[in-house]
Amino acid sequence: MSDQRKQADLGKLLLRVAVAGLMLFHGLDKLLHGIGGIEGLVQSKGLPKFVAWGVIVGEVIAPLFILVGKYTRPAALVFAFNMVVAVLLAHPGDIFRTGDHGEWKIELQAFYILGALAIALLGAGRFSVSKGAGPMD
Repeated sequence: MSDQRKQADLGKLLLRVAVAGLMLFHGLDKLLHGIGGIEGLVQSKGLPKFVAWGVIVGEVIAPLFILVGKYTRPAALVFAFNMVVAVLLAHPGDIFRTGDHGEWKIELQAFYILGALAIALLGAGRFSVSKGAGPMD
């Protein structure tokens, strides 16, 4: 393996760990403490209560697939979609706002969305369960 390819694969691994690994904290919190708040939020927007369970898919299952590098590309798209839904449900008024220090109000959510899209485009790389061998990885 060339040094350049090894560095690219290490970069993909680092991106996967940063994006999916950090999201897992959010998902595990929901597993430990329940999704009642999310259920209330989706119902307040006129959606059925079961839609709230999508947060487990987007914040636990998809990040786990991304971390291990299996079905990485579709998992990253599910992850990104989950974050877009989260922004539209919980932060619609913040999309065009800045915070007290000039930061974009949804910069964390944007980091997750853009990071997930980068992972979907780049794939898992060789440092993954799939070794980056399949079109979905």
